[in-house]
Amino acid sequence: MEERIVSTQRQPEDDPQIEVGLRPRTFEEYVGQEKIKEKLAIYVRAAQERNEALDHVLLYGPPGLGKTTLAHIIAWELGVSIRITSGPAIERPGDLAALLTNLGHGDVLFIDEIHRLNRSVEEILYPAMEDNALDIIIGKGPGARSLRLDLPPFTMIGATVRAGLLTSPLRDRFGVVDRLDFYTPEELEQIIIRSAGILNMEAEKEGAAIIARASRGTPRVANRLLKRVRDYAQVKADNVITAAVAGEALQMLQLDQKGLDEIDRRLLKALVEKFDGGPVGLDTLAACISEEPETLEDVYEPYLMQLGLLKRTARGRMATGEAYSYLGLPPREDPQQKLW
Repeated sequence: MEERIVSTQRQPEDDPQIEVGLRPRTFEEYVGQEKIKEKLAIYVRAAQERNEALDHVLLYGPPGLGKTTLAHIIAWELGVSIRITSGPAIERPGDLAALLTNLGHGDVLFIDEIHRLNRSVEEILYPAMEDNALDIIIGKGPGARSLRLDLPPFTMIGATVRAGLLTSPLRDRFGVVDRLDFYTPEELEQIIIRSAGILNMEAEKEGAAIIARASRGTPRVANRLLKRVRDYAQVKADNVITAAVAGEALQMLQLDQKGLDEIDRRLLKALVEKFDGGPVGLDTLAACISEEPETLEDVYEPYLMQLGLLKRTARGRMATGEAYSYLGLPPREDPQQKLW
């Protein structure tokens, strides 16, 4: 699958140093997710006043919405260190034991993609999260014995895009569970203006609004588009992101104001023009646009359904009336209505 500029997954072009520079460090700087932010701020302050470690936190939701950023903010607000790893990176129980034994009092251990933890590794987490203890088996065979090591109180923050894949014993050990939602265009506009200032770039409100509408409700996409528009403004304009400059840059990137790219439009056109709006099976539609069915289902369809351009039915995929309007076509006549 080709890399899409509107992909919510992290891409090679996303420079880690730039991402860290754009990342807010406090709850005041963090834009959006107001209810989650308010709750976490209260929990953090209460834990500080009691001089205790914060309860374990699980953050879930679509990629690119700021789960890692919130983990860094929690550690910053608590005034403690943060250790960062991911589920696939912890291959053996010894890897996790090394991380846990190096934590200080109240430190944060952040595990991204926690749903991909190995089952044997996950079982080591249970006593660590619940009893602040680490059970280690020494030796093999009849001479094996169990050793329990005490751990300092710590906070584990897990992030996942698929909370349903977490086992019940692990999910039940998180005291705080929150789901991050997509951002509004107004919130993304604030993020873009802030990021432009950090990048030493001037972004007018109208220009930021155009980029925000094409960002699919995701800050990661907004910042990536901002960097590409910045390049265009630097070469083609006076280094200022105006509405005209933003529109021309998005047109160069083959993006429209809804954030749909050429692949999205090709999918909708195939559904409407070749299959009369559906219903059509997933495999058939994927073969028509030369994509894998899994890619179609996991990458392309969610945002189209979010916009109301596509719907999944028991008989297959169907284009909605909004899809016909988007493509500039008259709405499909319902055969049942025509019969009546």
